[in-house]
Amino acid sequence: MGFKMIDDNAVFNKLSLAEQLGRATRLWRAVANRELAPLGLTYSRWTLLWKLKGLNDNVSQKNLAKALEIELPSLMRTLKQLETQGLINRHCCQSDKRARIVTLTDAGKSILTEIEGLILATRRDMLAGIDAAELRIFQKVVERITHNALNKLDDRNE
Repeated sequence: MGFKMIDDNAVFNKLSLAEQLGRATRLWRAVANRELAPLGLTYSRWTLLWKLKGLNDNVSQKNLAKALEIELPSLMRTLKQLETQGLINRHCCQSDKRARIVTLTDAGKSILTEIEGLILATRRDMLAGIDAAELRIFQKVVERITHNALNKLDDRNE
């Protein structure tokens, strides 16, 4: 008995908008992971390096976790891996000995140049066939959904 191939487009069209967004995110991440695998970087590692660069380096572990929207314990394993790879250093904060500061090493700064090239190429591939006007509308819609979700979460925390 043969297996019937699943028509991905038919399955995708039956998904809710939230499921479609989730699937698109997972697929984009899978493509990026495949492109960055030769650098020895997983999604959690390269996004942490990217965020650290965006925060202008020398960031506390606590603030880095907040910026990545993850819990501090989840961050610790990835930091250890990046430290083992020689891409970051961690040291005590001068003003608060309890806080640990994360800093990019020269190797970390160097690999970010490679990451940037691969990520920009991946972005171009993922956005192929989408014109600038469509992309602006999509970005506005995603921003609105994010804003609404954050407002909803804030409402429940009050």
